[in-house]
Amino acid sequence: MNFSESLKKNTDFQHVYKKGKSYANKFFIMYVCENGLEINRLGVSVSKKVGNSVVRHRVKRLVKESYRLHENVFNSGLDIVVIARNSAKDIDFKEVESALLHLGKLNKIIKV
Repeated sequence: MNFSESLKKNTDFQHVYKKGKSYANKFFIMYVCENGLEINRLGVSVSKKVGNSVVRHRVKRLVKESYRLHENVFNSGLDIVVIARNSAKDIDFKEVESALLHLGKLNKIIKV
């Protein structure tokens, strides 16, 4: 199983925004870029427009947990940035899971 790290530096996020491909659905925008490593790195961005700190942190936790549970179906060697839209503040875990897998399929980064 591949264990992922998280993207922390602003320069890493900016690199993925500039070089990566993006796809979106109702709840999230996903940028994907190859990183040349054996592992995936996940970054989650939730704007203050989504809600207060409690709401933003909840959305981040749901995205990270959904990714962690389905980590084995994603291809390796990717930097992934997930940006939450305003509509993501009211959804439950199943919807987050479904939206994340949907974006993975659109980006063609899920193993078949």
